[in-house]
Amino acid sequence: MQEKEIKEFVKNKYSKIAKKDNSSCSCCNSSSDLITKQAQAAGYSTKELKSIPEEAVFGLGCGNPTALAEIQDGETVLDLGSGGGIGVFLAANKVGTNGRVIGVDMTPEMIETAVKNAQNSGYTNVEFKLGEIENLPIEKNSIDVIISNCVINLTSDKSKAYREVNRVLKPGGRILVSDLVTEGLIPEEIRQSFQAWSECISGAMEKENYLNTIKNAGFKEVEILEQHFFTEPNMDKKLIGKITSIHLKAIK
Repeated sequence: MQEKEIKEFVKNKYSKIAKKDNSSCSCCNSSSDLITKQAQAAGYSTKELKSIPEEAVFGLGCGNPTALAEIQDGETVLDLGSGGGIGVFLAANKVGTNGRVIGVDMTPEMIETAVKNAQNSGYTNVEFKLGEIENLPIEKNSIDVIISNCVINLTSDKSKAYREVNRVLKPGGRILVSDLVTEGLIPEEIRQSFQAWSECISGAMEKENYLNTIKNAGFKEVEILEQHFFTEPNMDKKLIGKITSIHLKAIK
């Protein structure tokens, strides 16, 4: 399967999600209550969700990296695959007026949604940029903290993605990433499925290979903070017990 084809399929799917065409998403819902429950299941508290624009929450992701990042006032934060802006707005509440939060997403419709959310809610310390994780539109050594919620597994070139993450991070900067990895082999028919790629399954790497990819990109103190097996109602039985959600920290 070609990288370009994967990227276009994923982009199209998340474009539809941004437009609230939920027929394209088996793991998100149009109901506000169901979206909230999905976000809470991923790790977002009721207090956090009430502190940001409601339209920023799509019920996506597999964790809450902002809760583990220990974001400080005045820091510059980058959110990879920022979607409607949920991670950006939570981080913006932490960095204050002296800080800055940047969201990067490859889907134009997600960027449009996030910008509108920021404008409607009066955020002045955030910005959103269209771009890909493997080629970030961010200056070298300019970011204090990078967060990402179940997005890096969507790229077929994770080594390049993490080298880019290392490039834009300041020396001593940190990353807090929630992502999916595998415990064992995934059936080849699922690996080759466009649908599985867009739902964060087919692109998942074996856990130790994933951690080594981060280390090989120049990071140190790579540490798994939390992990648990990932399940969802429509999950293929062949995947049960093989997909793990991890929340990790690493230092440049």
